[in-house]
Amino acid sequence: MNKYVDLHLHSTCSDGTHAPAEVVRMAARAGLSAVALADHDNLDGIDEAMAAGRELGVEVLSAVELSVLWGEYEDIHLLGYGFDHHDREMEKAFREFRDFRENRNEHIVARVNEKLEQEGREPIDFAEVLARAGGTVGRPHIAQALIEKGHASDKDEAFRNYLVPCNLQKRFFPIDEAIAMVHRAGGVAVLAHPPFITSDRKVFESLLDAFVPLGLDGVEAYNNGADNNDIDWYITQARRRGLIVTGGSDYHGDEGGQIVIGGSRGNLKIPYSCVEEIRQALARRGGSI
Repeated sequence: MNKYVDLHLHSTCSDGTHAPAEVVRMAARAGLSAVALADHDNLDGIDEAMAAGRELGVEVLSAVELSVLWGEYEDIHLLGYGFDHHDREMEKAFREFRDFRENRNEHIVARVNEKLEQEGREPIDFAEVLARAGGTVGRPHIAQALIEKGHASDKDEAFRNYLVPCNLQKRFFPIDEAIAMVHRAGGVAVLAHPPFITSDRKVFESLLDAFVPLGLDGVEAYNNGADNNDIDWYITQARRRGLIVTGGSDYHGDEGGQIVIGGSRGNLKIPYSCVEEIRQALARRGGSI
């Protein structure tokens, strides 16, 4: 019997809509054998997810999604797997990142409220946004507040009319520092959803060739931006460079969308071999899951 996994899920600890335990329960109902909660720059939900996994018989890997920078490329996403999620260096780095992000999002809300005031609309309350998030505040939480106030019909409209024009620059980890931090905590580093970095295959190959000497361990070949032909191509590029292959849906909890736990584009199935590859890469680095 084939076993399937989803190694890229989000919870309310970053910008997802479901609590960590509920995400794991949904994965169990979907028949998945293993998952990874990869919240943005946040480790807070991992213990809860692992506890739910033990109860439900779902293997849960420690994971995180980092926003990283390389040259002119801003907001590349890097996934870390199998690290010690109580590592003090990582916790400190993410706490500082979270403090910056909270201040950034509070300023974004202030700018959104200025625009709402100009339109004669009722402002949103940052304290309510913070309470709703239950963890790290992200722009999707602000979008939800705008929807609930009747200022937007959906997230797309909230971003288009308010969050994009009122945005403030994010903070990013340099990719070499991010990879090194994941390694020091005992984990492996994987490039997330490559189609969203660039659609130019030659450019992507050049990026891979730049990242491998920095210690990159793998590529998220199975992802929601790729069709079957793309997935095969990413797997080929990874194998040529001795990299592991992983996969995930990048599920945030949007109901009624194409992206669901365990798949997207209708036929994305992520094999359990991705977990085995992570385990083998960790063993080479002297770690384990």
